[in-house]
Amino acid sequence: MSRWRPPAESSTALITRAGHQRLKAELDELWRVRRPDVVRALAAAAAEGDRSENAEYTYRKKQLGEIDRRVRYLGKRLQQLKVVDATPSDPGRVFFGALVELERLDLDSPDTNELVRYRIVGPDETDAGKGWISIDSPLARALLGKRLDDEFDVVLPAGPASFAITGIGYE
Repeated sequence: MSRWRPPAESSTALITRAGHQRLKAELDELWRVRRPDVVRALAAAAAEGDRSENAEYTYRKKQLGEIDRRVRYLGKRLQQLKVVDATPSDPGRVFFGALVELERLDLDSPDTNELVRYRIVGPDETDAGKGWISIDSPLARALLGKRLDDEFDVVLPAGPASFAITGIGYE
């Protein structure tokens, strides 16, 4: 069995203004705060002597590699990203950055109306806990261009689902 994997599908290079600022802050914090601290700790561990049996040295070297990898990724990714912070010309339709309220239509009980809220954001700022979904997700793709009260079907990883749009807003 080989270690080769097909290249990952490229993600959409869109991001909100707040998401872009968070990524820049993370890059700055990694480069100016965490990396110098790890380099100092690595130098102290290297000064202790035999590096082959020094767990602290091995740990700090691995930690430095992870920080450098993330710094390289963020440096490249921030150059590729396009910040979208304008409200669309038609705020009655779902576009990037929309806050969408949906009603689940395919539940077993007719008196059960499950309302869910999602915000369509870039793939670099998704957060399931906040209800932020990537524009590349199946649900977001199905939502794009829809209007208030539109009903639609979508195939989610958990199976097919039906929704109705009950609210659209933009921050």
